Amino acid sequence: MGEILGRISGPDDVKRLSEKDLPALAAEIREEMIRVIASIGGHFGGGLGVVELTIALHRLFDTSRDRIVWDVGHQAYPHKMLTGRLENLKTIRQWKGLAGFPKPDESEHDAFSAGHAGTSISAALGMAEARDLKGDKYHVIAVVGDGSLTAGMAMEALNQAGARKKNLLVILNDNEMSISENVGALSDYLARITSDPRWEGLRRRTEGLMKEIPVIGEPMARVAQVAHESMVGILSKPGVWFEEMGFRYVGPIDGHDLPLLLKTIGNLKEQPGPILLHVLTVKGKGYGPAEKNPVAFHGVTPFDIETGEIKKKAPGAPTYTKIFGQTMVELGQRFPDLFAITAAMPEGTGLVDFRKMFPDRFVDVGIAEQHAVTLAGGMASQGIRPVAAIYSTFLQRAYDQLVHDICLQNLHVVFALDRGGLVGEDGPTHHGVFDIAYLRHIPNMVVMAPKDENELRHMLYSAILHDGPIAVRYPRGEGLGVPIDKEFRQIPLGTSESLQEGRDICLLAYGSMVSVAMEAASILREEGIDAGVVNMRFAKPLDTAMLTSVVARYSHIVTLEEGVLKGGVGSAVLEWLALSDHLGRVHVRMIGVPDQYIDHGSPKILRSYLGLTPPDVAKTLKEWLQASPV
Repeated sequence: MGEILGRISGPDDVKRLSEKDLPALAAEIREEMIRVIASIGGHFGGGLGVVELTIALHRLFDTSRDRIVWDVGHQAYPHKMLTGRLENLKTIRQWKGLAGFPKPDESEHDAFSAGHAGTSISAALGMAEARDLKGDKYHVIAVVGDGSLTAGMAMEALNQAGARKKNLLVILNDNEMSISENVGALSDYLARITSDPRWEGLRRRTEGLMKEIPVIGEPMARVAQVAHESMVGILSKPGVWFEEMGFRYVGPIDGHDLPLLLKTIGNLKEQPGPILLHVLTVKGKGYGPAEKNPVAFHGVTPFDIETGEIKKKAPGAPTYTKIFGQTMVELGQRFPDLFAITAAMPEGTGLVDFRKMFPDRFVDVGIAEQHAVTLAGGMASQGIRPVAAIYSTFLQRAYDQLVHDICLQNLHVVFALDRGGLVGEDGPTHHGVFDIAYLRHIPNMVVMAPKDENELRHMLYSAILHDGPIAVRYPRGEGLGVPIDKEFRQIPLGTSESLQEGRDICLLAYGSMVSVAMEAASILREEGIDAGVVNMRFAKPLDTAMLTSVVARYSHIVTLEEGVLKGGVGSAVLEWLALSDHLGRVHVRMIGVPDQYIDHGSPKILRSYLGLTPPDVAKTLKEWLQASPV
């Protein structure tokens, strides 16, 4: 750890440093981040890009009182390092360690929890409203990336903030990247602002003016007017879009020039009304491999610092994401009306090869899940077969569109929900544990999950042939390594699969829990308990013929799912038992995610914590059988 960084135990220590020490502090923050994240993994490029900005904010503001709201939070590692959590950086995203995102109950310096993009301006405006209503005096700053501005919520917040005229500073951290390359007209607009060759001279003039401002108030207003008139004459006001929204636009300025950041933000600190400061940064700044490949270094597993090469595990089974991507290419060749949609995650959802092969049948809408869903609905209404590939946790943002724009009209849209279940180190904002519950109760929606990567292929094929809204949810990470069928097979709607017969208990397992159920049944067999196992496949519609048969044969049944129990597959089975007057004839146990948010940690640790491993399940069921009446 560097000499200067080692003396930082909180923001007050940053304020006590001489200004000449600040560049060295920035270098030491980067060095420590690279050293730690190379060994444990984590979000990387975004944090390296905002080191100088983070130092400037903590130099100028008191974050025990002033509110800094980080959008998403991928870039908040330097902030955590400067707010008393430096020694614990090595625990970030690990079980019982630091969260990978801002977390108010972790530190008073984290103003608002984050994890999904586009929320910072809304939250910051809410804080400004509360401040003024209560007569308090503190600053509110939202730090938002250019990628997050593709989120409709960010646009709504800008619109409202400009109209309300509250004292609010929005810092646009423009690194031309979110996770994947930014898309859309707004991204093009920002690129035009910063790439026009005429801008460089104006930028230097504006920066010179900023550095010469001695005090705020009337002199600042006069200088701002000069800059404003220069902009009109030279570049037709590069920030006109933001100014028309009601913000005063300043920039763009170099986000790695610490003296300039300190001077500019210091001058803007006491200025009234909503202000947008546009800073230009480099994602991955200070680490060559991350600067060259910001997508790969957005979030990383452990890597070699010297080469930048990811430390690869021993070759295993292909991931569900990879199988999905390969299957989409095959289906795209078979169905010329198949269209793929993603929301800023072409790499994350496995659609890169599909995009290359069928560029006219692919669109990345940016961080705009609501738009993605209704866009798919529009396509489906005209006879196209859209597949919306969206992480389970992010589809939550488009719930209204699911209900009104897709299911109400019974439109044939396929939802490919990657990261269904526990995702691990990203924690509660990213666990895909709510999808079964929030999809199952919507009329016309079909909800299914494969037991392995081979069945995922058949489910996608079946979903393409279905006529109506249908969702396939599958887990993060490697599959089971099963053989892959070359030919597709259509799975009849609402049909389950009996994997083994039993005598004492029947395990009704869904999706990723099928393999757990099979292993648990083997353990129970060694204990003298004979368990049957059923791959449910569908959370909706249920295989009622199978359920009728199970109730007739078994006195004890258990449902297993890697999702919340309230409203999940177990609830669906209980509903059917109650409505069919079978509830009193059988003992039922539900195993899944309880009614609580699940913290961050490796999936293996989390499943053990929740009792979702085969030994845990076997132990639970053995004790239940022993305590239950025959």
